[in-house]
Amino acid sequence: MKLGWIGAGRMGYEMAARLAKGGCDISVWNRTKSKAEPLEKHGARVVDKLTELAGKDIVFVMVSTWDDVKEVVGKLLSGSAKPRMVVECSSISLEGSSELRSLLKSKGVEYLAAPVSGNAKVIKAGKLTFVVSGPKAAYEAARPYLDMMGSGSSYVGEGELSRIAKICHNVMLGVVIQNLCEITVLAEKAGMPRHAFLDFLNKSVMGSMFTRYKAPALVNLDFHVTFTPKLLRKDLDLGLEAGRRFEVPMPLTSLTRDLLQQMIGRGMTEEDFSTLLLMQAASSGLSIKPENVKVGDGLS
Repeated sequence: MKLGWIGAGRMGYEMAARLAKGGCDISVWNRTKSKAEPLEKHGARVVDKLTELAGKDIVFVMVSTWDDVKEVVGKLLSGSAKPRMVVECSSISLEGSSELRSLLKSKGVEYLAAPVSGNAKVIKAGKLTFVVSGPKAAYEAARPYLDMMGSGSSYVGEGELSRIAKICHNVMLGVVIQNLCEITVLAEKAGMPRHAFLDFLNKSVMGSMFTRYKAPALVNLDFHVTFTPKLLRKDLDLGLEAGRRFEVPMPLTSLTRDLLQQMIGRGMTEEDFSTLLLMQAASSGLSIKPENVKVGDGLS
């Protein structure tokens, strides 16, 4: 199929690169064209206008916010040509996704909601995953390309169910990182080096891809951004909103959101969300320093 790609940020660039390297016929648009141009060395074509993607079989969208999604899809559909399908991979709300589905349906365009789990480094390691909802036939048509970008995709049903799945996923992300920071500080204050405790945890039944991936940051205090505290707060808010909507109590999510807000209120907003470790240490009367120990992230 002929593919179109919208968005070449940290995530979008790496996702489009995997398709281009896989030999796909792919054309890419990005607001700042120069950020997409390096994809040309992998065989992608970089276009000047969104309407140049309108005649493609499948157009993937990976941008930052719902407002961005509305803007780029509006321009994509502004001409006479229309893509056969749009696969929207950004993290947007249930309401936004439903509005987009209605718009595309009115134009005769199939729509898959396909948010992802992972970041740029996870994509490079081939371990990105998708959760997808929409027409099953559309999913089967898009599935080979989704799977080419990572380690697989999960179809969860019609409508916006994938958005609920992604919200649940990111709520767990917040609760788990807070708990991981708590127990890591507890272990260190009792006398253990952080790297020794996390080595044990990651080898145990409680270890996971996530705990292994975050271990280098927690050991060496390298909080290079993968996901900012404000973005995590947005997803916790979406989770709490969904809890109210479906009448599901979410006490741990609520408490984690309050702790995250405390950190944001202290100005800790520009580094990775795992800086929750620093706030937990300060609240525990513990001054922590980088351990300068080489720790694997489980991705390579």
